[in-house]
Amino acid sequence: MKKIALALMLVLAASPALAISRYNPLTMSCASVRAAIHNQGAVIFRYQSPRGLPLYDRYVRNSNYCDATDYAEWTHIPSKDNPHCQVLNCQSIDNLDGMLFIPHHQLCFFLPS
Repeated sequence: MKKIALALMLVLAASPALAISRYNPLTMSCASVRAAIHNQGAVIFRYQSPRGLPLYDRYVRNSNYCDATDYAEWTHIPSKDNPHCQVLNCQSIDNLDGMLFIPHHQLCFFLPS
C-alpha cells in the first residue's frame, strides 16, 4: 500500500511540470500572442484554418524550448488583428540541408512606452 501511495504522489508532483497553456490566437491580438509565448516559454495555439480544419502547434520563445534535434524557426499564425503574426516554432535540424550553423532565433517582446 505504501508503494502505491508513493507512486501516486510522484505522479501528481510531476504533473504540473508537464502542463502547457493552450490558447486560440484568433481571440488575441498579435502582441498578446507574442507576450504569451515570451512569458511562458512555450504554448500551444489551436485555431481553425480558412478551410474549416482545426490546426494546432507548439510555439516557443527560442531554441532552448525545442528538442535537442530541433531549432526555432520563424513562422506565422493568424491573430485577431494580424493574419500573419510572426512567431517561432520548432523545426527539425534535418530541414537545414547541410548548413554549418544552426540559427538561434529569439522571440522578443517589447512593451510600448
